[in-house]
Amino acid sequence: MSVTPKARLAVIGVGVMGSSHVRDIANRLENTELVAICDIDRERADQYAAEYNVPAYYDHRELLAKAELDGIVIATPHYDHTTISIAAMERGIHVLTEKPLAVHVKDGRKMIAAYHKAREQKPDIVFAIMFQNRTHGYWQKVKEMVDTGKLGKLVRATWLLTDWFRTQRYYDSGGWRATWRGEGGGVLLNQCPHNLDMYQWIFGLPSRVAGYAHIGKYHNIEVEDEVTGYFEHANGMVGHFITTTAESPGTNRLEIAGEMGKLVCENNKISFYRNEVSMFDFLRTSEQSFATVPYAVEDIPFLPSADWGHWIVLEAFANAILNGGKPVAEAPEGLNGLMLGNAMMLSSFQGCPVDLPIDEDAYEAKLMELIKTSRFQKTVQSAEIDLDKSFHK
Repeated sequence: MSVTPKARLAVIGVGVMGSSHVRDIANRLENTELVAICDIDRERADQYAAEYNVPAYYDHRELLAKAELDGIVIATPHYDHTTISIAAMERGIHVLTEKPLAVHVKDGRKMIAAYHKAREQKPDIVFAIMFQNRTHGYWQKVKEMVDTGKLGKLVRATWLLTDWFRTQRYYDSGGWRATWRGEGGGVLLNQCPHNLDMYQWIFGLPSRVAGYAHIGKYHNIEVEDEVTGYFEHANGMVGHFITTTAESPGTNRLEIAGEMGKLVCENNKISFYRNEVSMFDFLRTSEQSFATVPYAVEDIPFLPSADWGHWIVLEAFANAILNGGKPVAEAPEGLNGLMLGNAMMLSSFQGCPVDLPIDEDAYEAKLMELIKTSRFQKTVQSAEIDLDKSFHK
């Protein structure tokens, strides 16, 4: 009887997200084995270690030095993604990090540099990021339609993304949340990394960004809770990205307009307003002043994704370790969405559009200034958070 090979994984950070990964690794997946728990909260680390009969560690450095493992899953506050990833890769240990890649692009580049250096000694080392939305048939179909030219030349992408509603109690549930020192940002860095990844995955990065961010407009926080971004792409397409954590009922609607029609992606449905002819040809050749391009509306089918989510990313990570397969998303790809979010904030801070790639030193300096000059007094109240109510498609 053959035994299924298992990747020996440890989870670092067993809060709301990390505890979910622990359950998947220990109970759901056949190609993973949970070998250790690590959290600076000793009580929490001990609780999960006892439940799953594995050792508990309270410092990632001790874990990396002592535990017998193949890879780690990082689910800590954002700043720690950088230091822990680098420390692991220096030891030749595979890494899967939660989103975002880092707080700012400069730290992200340090992680990628450490990855390339690690590959010199261990060419098969895996550095992946938790972008589970890429596993959903909905987004795979949207990307396929854009990539295969079904819409022709793109002119506009508008994402109205206001269904990230969060109460004050949510922000008060952790001392690190919604602070420059603890989290490094607000809605763009916490709620929207998956959406920013989807935007750049489908359309690529714009060449210029104008951002308008409002700091603590609706909540008692010191980071952004409402942002509007305007993007200019080198191919002439424009983009809009509108988000907030203070609108209820909210909207999650992506419109993609091209010469051959328009895609509307909303409520897990893709509608294609398919033009009979190119709108560019029509506007140049029509002899009528107020004519519009004839079109028909089609519902676009896509593969059902009952089994989409974090566990698929974990399974692919383990398979990459064991068999050299591809992870769902390699971590260096996380730099693009991070760049886009940083660009909106930098533009807002400077009061003018910014070109991409951004001035990474300027953004880091601004972030350090905000941390140094912060006088914000954080209120912390314990609260149970059910992540199933948060996951977006």
